[in-house]
Amino acid sequence: MNPVTPTSSTPPSADDFLDVEAFDELDAILDELRTRYDETPQWEFCEGFMAAVICSRRAIPADEYLAALLGTPEAGQAPDADGGSFASEAQQARFMTLWMQRWAEVEAALDSEVDSLEDDRCYHPEVMDIRGAVAEMPQEEQASFKEEDLPAFAQVWALGFMFAVEYWPEEWTAPRDKDAAKWLDDALQAVVAMSEDDTGAPEVSPLSEDGKPSTSIARLNAFGEAIWAVYDLRELWKTIGPRVETVRKQAEPGRNDLCPCGSGKKYKKCHGAG
Repeated sequence: MNPVTPTSSTPPSADDFLDVEAFDELDAILDELRTRYDETPQWEFCEGFMAAVICSRRAIPADEYLAALLGTPEAGQAPDADGGSFASEAQQARFMTLWMQRWAEVEAALDSEVDSLEDDRCYHPEVMDIRGAVAEMPQEEQASFKEEDLPAFAQVWALGFMFAVEYWPEEWTAPRDKDAAKWLDDALQAVVAMSEDDTGAPEVSPLSEDGKPSTSIARLNAFGEAIWAVYDLRELWKTIGPRVETVRKQAEPGRNDLCPCGSGKKYKKCHGAG
């Protein structure tokens, strides 16, 4: 397979937004990948992961983050028999086309100045209401899910986001500035809260005005806070900038010490001469 080398994208127009069929196509590709690598995640997890990578302090290359997400090999590495792999270069190219299209949407949304979640330019994660979907099923079909631990609204999205944070902890190390460090911690805690279960009583349907209640109002409010937290994280690292690696010069040996090259001569008569 050729290495993944996505190009930068211009802000998308409304016509460029992924439609339902495109997300279905992404799901189908992930389903196919899962036949060879059972740890391939669902799209909602990918959606959260993508947002975290976009917000990351360092611009992480596609080969690197796809290896973490899908288990695919990085550039120059051979496919791992126990890892993920695309079925063909055409499948990989199609996945990356759709992936980068959604990436451009998310990036443009997070870089937009919005003051309301109702703003069309606001970041709206592609999340599912599994509990609501099951609640809408006939009773006989619901019975098959009775023993399953169904994820709460947006829980899988938050798990994907935090997976990326935990995979690259050095990119999420708290800044030295106390206010910035608190800003980071508060934002991450808002996302972590969504990675936990919704233990409140079902009061509303988050994705449908007339759907059966599946989510607590507290959960829905927490989801809004998590969206604003993602905006905070994006702004924080853009403001601070990438990490600066500290270069430590190796101490030179004394002039009368043995030269580290192994010649047996004193440093002053070997590599320290002149």
